[in-house]
Amino acid sequence: MKKKVKKPNKRFEKILQDIKSIKVQGAENVAKAGIKAFLINPTKQGAKKIISTRPTEPLMQNAIKLLLKSKNQKKDAEKFLKKLKKSHEAITKKGASLIRKDMNVYVHCHSSTVMDILKYAKKKRKKDFVVYTTEVEPILQGHLTAKDLAKSRIKVIISPDLAAEHALKKCDIFLFGADAYTKNAVANKLGTSTLSRLAKLHKIPRYSCGVSTKFTNKLKIEKRPAKEVWKTKNKNIEVKNPAFDKTNYKFLTGIISEIGILTPKQFVKKVKTKKN
Repeated sequence: MKKKVKKPNKRFEKILQDIKSIKVQGAENVAKAGIKAFLINPTKQGAKKIISTRPTEPLMQNAIKLLLKSKNQKKDAEKFLKKLKKSHEAITKKGASLIRKDMNVYVHCHSSTVMDILKYAKKKRKKDFVVYTTEVEPILQGHLTAKDLAKSRIKVIISPDLAAEHALKKCDIFLFGADAYTKNAVANKLGTSTLSRLAKLHKIPRYSCGVSTKFTNKLKIEKRPAKEVWKTKNKNIEVKNPAFDKTNYKFLTGIISEIGILTPKQFVKKVKTKKN
């Protein structure tokens, strides 16, 4: 008698593909999608497949690891998402407090946390400001940022990536998200490290925005498919597509999390205290 082979769940596979292809954007949205997938396939094998889709996403990893140990996965998933929402709302309000009237704000890539900070500053605090960003090659997340903010009637000025310093020099603050926090650096979209160094050079305050549950002791930097940059079959051309970089905390002014607006040193100390 032949052993029956279990067919893959189409919904589960579709979510994984959306995460891997970056159809799902932003660390918090990736975590939510990962949890949704896990509840469809709540097994160690399922967890492994989910985590492998985006190795530089400890928020999703921490959520899946928590649910693997749970005796009531659905209930604990709801608790995790509720806590995440509450933390996100706290960061939104804290971050918006830094936005002043007529300020020029520089942002990098497409962070849902940074987007909500700026939308809250515009709608609730009635602040008028201008956002500067770049296209963010190779898949142009900067276009997504510009469209997202424009819907909230926020003026956005977008430039090619190599015009970043030209735009950054006009700004009063630099806000960006976080895919992961470690004891000495933040991992985020490629270019964050360079922009943070430039912002420090021009004496522009630099803040990473993200929930403390993105903290991890082990971090693997994801490399994206080369075809996102260029689909070439020339054997003499090698295409590389690093997706993230790590920014040493010495180049940051602070980290905006649900814990507060803290220096990186204060942030790491508080996160480690919470874990112990």
